[in-house]
Amino acid sequence: MLLLAADTSGKHGSIALANCELPDQCRVLEVVPLSGGTFSAQLVPQIAALLKKHDLTKRDIGALAVASGPGSFTGLRVGLAAIKALAEVLEKPITAVSLLEALAESSQSQGKVLAVLDAGRNEVYVGEFEVGQQSGRRLICEELMGREQCSESAGQSTIVTPDHSLAEAARALGLKVEEVGHPRSDIIARIGWRRIQAGQIVSPEELEANYIRRSDAEIFSRTSQ
Repeated sequence: MLLLAADTSGKHGSIALANCELPDQCRVLEVVPLSGGTFSAQLVPQIAALLKKHDLTKRDIGALAVASGPGSFTGLRVGLAAIKALAEVLEKPITAVSLLEALAESSQSQGKVLAVLDAGRNEVYVGEFEVGQQSGRRLICEELMGREQCSESAGQSTIVTPDHSLAEAARALGLKVEEVGHPRSDIIARIGWRRIQAGQIVSPEELEANYIRRSDAEIFSRTSQ
């Protein structure tokens, strides 16, 4: 099955094509980077160009995976809208993948793992996972925290982050840290394939962004009431 994966959650995104067969086999054909701020102009043309490069058409796509957040409100909307449109036209399944899960997937650590992404405003997005060699990765919770709160609650957990400043601040406090690269859409594809195999799919109507943080519009509308 040909799987198309997309990530438009942050300053830089990417798309990937992967040939996925057996449950544990998902061979990535290529990953194409996307520059933040121009996702709406780039995404669809880049998907078309990537398919053409590999002598494929959109009709060859068997399933779609998309990073559902957390991240940029605008970026996520662009990515989800494009994937929704493709899924509706092609009548193919979609699976949504948390960027925090993709970050945890990038880690080599086991035990309790905190996947941490900078959320701005002195806050961080945190995904807490229990990772075992045999049992795999189990999500405990995802939430928005202040940086200090995250550090205080880390305990013996390993903080996994692509953000160098967060990593350095955690190390300065004596916390266990694993600094990794920002997850790309090839990781989204691999996680997505496992989720599809497990039947964890959504319809285009059900696909929603996982913002974790409310938008400014929601915050201001509530405070003005």
